[in-house]
Amino acid sequence: MKKIYLHGAKDQIARHNTIRDINKQIVLNYVRARSPISRAEIARETSLQRSTVSAIVDNLTAEGLIEEIGTGDSTGGRKPTLLRLRTGTPAVIGVDVTPRETTIVLADLTGSIMRSEVFPTSPDIGYMNEQILSKVTHFADNNPGTGLEVGISIPGIADQESGRMLYIPYFQWSDWDIGQRIHAATGLPVIIDNDANAVALAELWFGSDEIKRTRNFIMLLIAEGIGTGIIVDGQVYRGESGAAGEFGHMFVGENAPVTCSCGRRDCWEAHASEKAIIQRYGSVNGHGAAAIDIERFIGLAKNGERQATRVLNETARYLGIGISNLIIGFSPETIVVSGSIVKAWDLISEEINEMAKRSIRHELVRTNIVPSALGDNPTILGSISLVLSRKFASAN
Repeated sequence: MKKIYLHGAKDQIARHNTIRDINKQIVLNYVRARSPISRAEIARETSLQRSTVSAIVDNLTAEGLIEEIGTGDSTGGRKPTLLRLRTGTPAVIGVDVTPRETTIVLADLTGSIMRSEVFPTSPDIGYMNEQILSKVTHFADNNPGTGLEVGISIPGIADQESGRMLYIPYFQWSDWDIGQRIHAATGLPVIIDNDANAVALAELWFGSDEIKRTRNFIMLLIAEGIGTGIIVDGQVYRGESGAAGEFGHMFVGENAPVTCSCGRRDCWEAHASEKAIIQRYGSVNGHGAAAIDIERFIGLAKNGERQATRVLNETARYLGIGISNLIIGFSPETIVVSGSIVKAWDLISEEINEMAKRSIRHELVRTNIVPSALGDNPTILGSISLVLSRKFASAN
């Protein structure tokens, strides 16, 4: 391999720019994580010079990333001016594609949603291109000069390096080029990832304080399918071509109530996803799966309806089997369960924990299994987190 040597002024400029960008990233992330915070506090906690912090703050303010929000209490001198991330200014267009519906949102740097468009997801890829492109372009055209970036969450495999959506099994879509179409039409940067990876990232940004402090965890997304996002040392592990974490397709038992998106009936997804829950409940009641949705099912189970409780317990058993396999393979600090099913957490947590313990050596440190705190729309927050993580990682 040919070596490239840098000498003199160019080398010094490169080092200077690198240090400047790192310092800028440090200051921006302190404002994000610790706001309201003053320049003096940032300087004290980062050991950066006061003049350096002030210059960076002035630059970030000019870029519209942070803002002053008044003064704090004095410790003997002049009252400090407090800083926070700038709110109310569009920074992100999030595109969240699920098998049922697609949501496109406009959000600010704090992740607060300012506008939202929702429409049913169609297997017609031409229709999806038209709908997504028109709505994203509308948001972009109405918010020029705000530094918008686009994050897209999909229920499939995406390669972040190439920006390609490789495969969405639910619709049998391969090499979907909507990211390239958006960039060509708007000029905006686009980042794409699997929905479970995106939700795992959202747990780091918007989750409970306990999860934000956790360096190694697995996020388990229970939806139309089952996905897992793996966090190792505070970073999403994606594997080659973004294909890591497809544990919804591991074997957990035969004769599932539904066919997995891969076509088999022995996958975890076929036994423990939302569609499996609904089909199982429809079968025991003899009215079919079309008569109920997951929200109504959970309401019945929480209200003590006998068949719903029975189905929920069986589902919890399969969830526990799969979680046990994840713990054996990864030994994470925590497994975070996300999706509508966490609304019934008090009904399923005991069974999940019991199943998870059966095949784990007693001398190992026990993995915490906890419900997500992201609420009803974790994948929407995931699409927003894709952009925010890049903005705050680069900050240049």
